Amino acid sequence: MKNKSNGLYRAAKIILRPLIKIFFPYTVKGEQNLGSMEGPYILCSNHLSNLDPIFLVISHKNQIRFMGKAELFKNPILGYIFRKFGAFSIERGKRDKQALYNAENILKNGEILGIFIEGTRSKTGEFLRPRSGTALLACKANLPIIPVCITGGGKNNKIKIFKKTTISYGAPMNISDIPGAVEINIGTLRRVSSDIMDKIKEMR
Repeated sequence: MKNKSNGLYRAAKIILRPLIKIFFPYTVKGEQNLGSMEGPYILCSNHLSNLDPIFLVISHKNQIRFMGKAELFKNPILGYIFRKFGAFSIERGKRDKQALYNAENILKNGEILGIFIEGTRSKTGEFLRPRSGTALLACKANLPIIPVCITGGGKNNKIKIFKKTTISYGAPMNISDIPGAVEINIGTLRRVSSDIMDKIKEMR
């Protein structure tokens, strides 16, 4: 399994952890739900701010390969940095076959895939409608999903400087435990997406 963090990733965690702790103090709950899990699995979180990937990186022991919107990669410098950290892009609003192929390969390699199930940041702090991409990947790969809820200490649960942020890891969800999930269709993907989102909501 290729779940060891690369040198750049490990160095970034060492640098970022104390800085984030000062300006965006955080607490982690449910670490026991990760147990001895090494991968492959899908880490599925809600999305409140641009800091969310950093919160996941510094609170999780192994490297996470994030799927991010293509707009973030259009800047040559940022795109280069994101790729060095193992992230890859997806074109939102369309069936991006290359992104799905990349995600499937990451999981086949025994790595951890990070996805924000809402597809975009919530500007109000409230939960948004879940997208079906996570459910599609989970159903095809038949791998566990770890639901994650990020909750800020600001108004409407938003991330705010000097206010405590809570990162909650839920118990692994197994696709085989969801009735009918073996048959991939629109109804199945909606049901699985809804189940994942409900788990994330419960943790808030």
